[in-house]
Amino acid sequence: MSDAVAERLVARKDEILERLKALLRLPSVSTDPAYAEGMQATREFLMARLREAGLSDVRLLEGGGQPAVTGAWMGAPGKPTLMVYGHYDVQPPDPLALWKTPPFEPTVRDGRLYARGASDVKGSTLIAIETVAEFIAAGGCPVNIRFFLEGEEETGSPSIRTLIERHRDSLVADAVLSADGGRASTVLPTINVGSRGLTALRFSVRTAAKDLHSGRFGAAVRNANHELARLIASFHDEAGRIAVPGFMDDLDPIGARERADAAALAVDEAEFYGAIGAQPWGDPDRTVQERLTLLPTIEVNGMWGGYTGAGNKTVLPCEAHAKVTVRLGPGQDPARVQKLLRDHLVARAAPGVRIAFEDAGPGSPAFTLRDGHPLLTAAEDVLRRMTNQAPVRARIGGTLPITAIFQEMLGLDTLMFGFAMPDEDIHAPNEFFRLSSLEEGLRAWPALLSEIGKVSPAALRGQAASASTKTSQ
Repeated sequence: MSDAVAERLVARKDEILERLKALLRLPSVSTDPAYAEGMQATREFLMARLREAGLSDVRLLEGGGQPAVTGAWMGAPGKPTLMVYGHYDVQPPDPLALWKTPPFEPTVRDGRLYARGASDVKGSTLIAIETVAEFIAAGGCPVNIRFFLEGEEETGSPSIRTLIERHRDSLVADAVLSADGGRASTVLPTINVGSRGLTALRFSVRTAAKDLHSGRFGAAVRNANHELARLIASFHDEAGRIAVPGFMDDLDPIGARERADAAALAVDEAEFYGAIGAQPWGDPDRTVQERLTLLPTIEVNGMWGGYTGAGNKTVLPCEAHAKVTVRLGPGQDPARVQKLLRDHLVARAAPGVRIAFEDAGPGSPAFTLRDGHPLLTAAEDVLRRMTNQAPVRARIGGTLPITAIFQEMLGLDTLMFGFAMPDEDIHAPNEFFRLSSLEEGLRAWPALLSEIGKVSPAALRGQAASASTKTSQ
């Protein structure tokens, strides 16, 4: 049946593309209140499509932030129940001047669909929705389905824990199939088996009670900007290794399988750095691919203080600020890492320099789908048949907070099965999604749902229960 469903989906590809364009025209930027109408319109669009497709219990799940969209089809008794995850929010389109075409007016050029959110992740999310819709139209899905379409992924899922606590009864499933988490290569079939975690740190340094005249006080009073730069520089050594004491202690050892998988996706270093106009940075004992996916990272996303307007102002600033995000490797605890960074900054602050921290939320740990998991086996079988190649297992350098949170709070493991590719300029101007990926996804998702339908619900949940037990120990 999955082959027939796939053929019907591909036959409807132009119709699905037009629906995707309509979805992309809705500016669902979650971080900026100015886009509230776009967020609301996107929720209404998705709920209407789920109802039209034949799902029941279509509604919003509220958690105090941007609500999630849900809908269910439970017509396969005795079969697994999959929670199908996607997110409808997108990153801001700025800087607008660098877009060749308007970010919320989807445009096809050279086999690519350009628009904000096309790759991350409205394209893959719609593939999942259309696959379920076609199965229902054909008589029923091989598994039970519960959609969970999040509205806060691009802001770190700040209210998702509250949302899960409030709606546990609506989130009962055996496993999660995520449309987010794309492919790691444009030439090799890959399967994502894990992602880095994420936590954040926001802090300010103060060196005096007020801003001062740089001529009257310069060379006698510490400059807050200088102190901030000195503290930030202490996060790494000269080669780019993280230099925060204790930071790497809890990182799981990198095994032979992980190194081999990274080597299979190795990048040409000269080409990699040349394409972005940058120079090598990071632990010189690790390959670029290992640095990008297996190691943690500390990145300063923004720092400011003093005068930043036009021209000059001879001020000695008394306060400076920074926003830092940390990608976590397997085994690292977000709360422990936050404490280590705070302790590091306080210990290295010069006499009289005061540091104030803001609450940046709990963060989320890294996620790993363990070897032998039925979800992984099913996905590898599907891609092997489709491509006549054994897919390479890959970890992604980004973070899908829901993977670790669903495992922790609901005991559910997640398979990431998105069809975005790594060169599609997500979060940047001129984001795009390959039209060829649309067809590939419309063929692969029916096959995968059918394979998972052959697995017992107990087998899917057994892996997560074992993982939860290990985590609690």
